[in-house]
Amino acid sequence: MKFERSLTVEWGDCDEAGIVFYPNYFYWFDCTFQAFLRSKGLSQRELRSRYGAVMPLVDVGATFRSPVRYDDVIVIIAEIEEWAARRMRLRYVAHYGERVVATGFEVRAWALLQEDGGLKGASIPDEFKALLSQQP
Repeated sequence: MKFERSLTVEWGDCDEAGIVFYPNYFYWFDCTFQAFLRSKGLSQRELRSRYGAVMPLVDVGATFRSPVRYDDVIVIIAEIEEWAARRMRLRYVAHYGERVVATGFEVRAWALLQEDGGLKGASIPDEFKALLSQQP
């Protein structure tokens, strides 16, 4: 299952050299995941109310291949790369036109909310996997 979104690089996304400041890619990857959830009728609030769970990041990484500048429109493609019992791995590819400008990944755990405010790892429900795996 792939999900795609585009965004315009804003002035505040750039460093003094006029190129995107690299931590913004991690923010954009997270925003892409959140938009992916919303496209399936889910959100972090919906995960809490429907499943009593959240999906925190447990690992993340990126490779920056080519600079992107203010006003560039980039497309980020997210793909579920792997399902594990308690985690999922997403792969991200960011393009400016035909040029790949960054790649990355996130590993997100399934965590149940506890009454004391803590989190407890649990198996990802099959219903959730099916929702995210549906083609549009």
